[in-house]
Amino acid sequence: MARIDANTAGPQLGFIGAGNMARSLVSGLIKNGWQAAQLSLSDPEPTQREAVETLLGVNAYADNSEVAGRADILVLAVKPQILATVASALASTVQRKKPLVISIVAGVRIEDIDQWLGGGLPIVRVMPNTAALIGSGASGMYANNNVNAAMRNQAESILRAVGVTVWLESEDLLDVVTALSGSGPAYFFLVMEALERAAIESGLQPKQARLLTIETAFGAAKMALEGHEEPAQLRRRVTSPGGTTEQAVKVLEDGGIRRLFKNAVQAAIDRAREIADMFGKKS
Repeated sequence: MARIDANTAGPQLGFIGAGNMARSLVSGLIKNGWQAAQLSLSDPEPTQREAVETLLGVNAYADNSEVAGRADILVLAVKPQILATVASALASTVQRKKPLVISIVAGVRIEDIDQWLGGGLPIVRVMPNTAALIGSGASGMYANNNVNAAMRNQAESILRAVGVTVWLESEDLLDVVTALSGSGPAYFFLVMEALERAAIESGLQPKQARLLTIETAFGAAKMALEGHEEPAQLRRRVTSPGGTTEQAVKVLEDGGIRRLFKNAVQAAIDRAREIADMFGKKS
């Protein structure tokens, strides 16, 4: 594919890494009015670059410095175990340009990223989740003190291209976001899996059980999203005294479902902090 001329109005946004999350962000940004000429990605894998250029019509490069050298906003979207190496190699280029850096790399703290990139940079760390791949993500965001109000707006507008965002007052809270919305889809998939299996074992055909499970989950989520009541009140509204739902909920409550979820979230938080410590020690 012929290279797209980058001489266009608006900031240049570069992605280091062209995996699923980066491509989802690029797709969302294009749908929201960004020009392909404003966007570029780098990735060492030829198939990733080909997918970007073929499917999105955006320039992709093998050399990270090609992207970092022109970016006003630089998004780090690589695997956490290689971020130290990738960022350190870009330090001199990034220090010349001084872009706003947005990291969507799980489990790596801003302090370490800033050190690897040479220091003194405006950095926003983001914890997106897999639903961003379909434009329904939920992202927690935290900015260091070098990020001004305009930069915060830029970062938020980029992540809002694939879902909702919330700003956090402390970077430590990103570990809670990781445990809630980052890992959260798996919790709901597990509940759906269990409900589907229970329905099959009670006589429904597998296709029937799956369709009803998925649509029920979707409907409940939509009611919670579009309504004006908290989930506890919605639950009470569908739990008639003496009815079938009350009996089912009682079994879940007696089984300790609230304690299990609390323990599960805490376990994810603890692991997120362990991973951050592990990656940080590579600096």
